[in-house]
Formats: sequence, structure tokens, C-alpha cells
Amino acid sequence: MEQKNANRRKENRTVVPTSKSKPATWRVLSFMYTVYILYSLSADRFYIGHTGESLNERIRKHLSNHHGFTAKAKDWELVHFENYESKSEAYAREIEIKNWKSKTRIKKLIDS
Repeated sequence: MEQKNANRRKENRTVVPTSKSKPATWRVLSFMYTVYILYSLSADRFYIGHTGESLNERIRKHLSNHHGFTAKAKDWELVHFENYESKSEAYAREIEIKNWKSKTRIKKLIDS
């Protein structure tokens, strides 16, 4: 049982009391998931992703030394983001935008 729990991914939520007078009453606060679009002027490319962590932290990771797609440039800037309540919604939106395969359509989204 302990091994099974150790392998579970950390859920992106926290529990807080709903009332000072009733500390036994709790509710779950869900954090937002974010679909984001980064743009690199030097590469003239967009990067589309989603995250459940802080957007600032995620961008910091993209700009750090690593071997992923965004490692090719160090001038990535956040140009668009959308918040969703669930990871599945954010992931579906990320895939939808990626399937456009069109800089023109992505630029229209950013400008809207």
C-alpha cells in the first residue's frame, strides 16, 4: 500500500477550512491549468504547452539549460495563455492549437 501511494503523482490541489468557526469543515481548492504560447524571435517559432505549475516557473524552466525543443533559443517570451480547471481540458486545447499547424491562425489567436 505504501509503495502504491509513493508512486502516485502529486495532485495539484490543496485543502483549506471554509469557516473559522467550523474548522472541521473543509473544501478542496483546485489550481488552474494553463495552456500557453511562447514565441522566440531568433528562431521565429512558437512553442505551445500546458502546465499545472506556476507559469513563471514553467517559463524559467524553458529558459534554463536543458535539451528540449525550447533549448534551441533563449529568447522565449510569453505571448498568450488560457486557464482551465482541469488538466484534460488544458491538454485538449493544447492539442487543438498544435493541430492547426498554422502561424497565421496562432497569430490571430494571440491578437484576439
